[in-house]
Amino acid sequence: MSQSLSGKVALVTGGSRGIGAAIVRRLAADGAAVAFTYSNSQDKAKAIVAELEAAGGKALSIRADSADAKAVQDAVALTVEHLGGLDILVNNAGILILKPLDDYPLEDFDRMFAVNVRAVFTATQAAARHMKEGSRIITIGSVTADRSGFPTSSVYSMTKGAIASMTRGLARDLGPRGITVNNIQPGPTVTDMNADEGAHERVKPLIALGRLGEDREIAGLAAYLASAEAAFVTGASLTIDGGYLA
Repeated sequence: MSQSLSGKVALVTGGSRGIGAAIVRRLAADGAAVAFTYSNSQDKAKAIVAELEAAGGKALSIRADSADAKAVQDAVALTVEHLGGLDILVNNAGILILKPLDDYPLEDFDRMFAVNVRAVFTATQAAARHMKEGSRIITIGSVTADRSGFPTSSVYSMTKGAIASMTRGLARDLGPRGITVNNIQPGPTVTDMNADEGAHERVKPLIALGRLGEDREIAGLAAYLASAEAAFVTGASLTIDGGYLA
């Protein structure tokens, strides 16, 4: 790797598994010191820290439920305290609750909004207070912001649409300070949130490339947006879906 992020400090929410873990590993490989939050996967979090430290990197795992606004704020504060600053925030933590409209509990609606939307605002607000010119804020959204594609996904799609809209507003808020804000919208991707092989086979014919994405591919786009080369990209929702929306 180019070590293009040497000297930078990153925080990735929901970084112990799936796309989040791939982003943690890629940012670390590019030279950043990386903190990441996790909710329940403590063993996986410890293993990632050990892996990165064994490779000569600097890593910090922080237990934080993204539905808890104070926990999110504290994660930002701990990152700054232990790693000496904050240059890159990746809002990756998200949950998926699919249920029919008639049976959708408001408690599930509120929790999904809290994790998928409010936590993005809370982390960004807290992080921006520590960021200087050239810093990066990246959120992992979804192509469901543009196309729900299947029943039971209305609430999830709403949260991802909210992220896309908020990204544009935050780019305007933080642009004068030289901080970029962008949204990555993956299509169908192989993760532990999306591990149903039967569903994979059903969706493949809908994808132009005939396969699902891989977490490392999403991480590659995140690394680009975190780099100096992406200094003029802000307020964008970038689709990475193998042609699912084509």
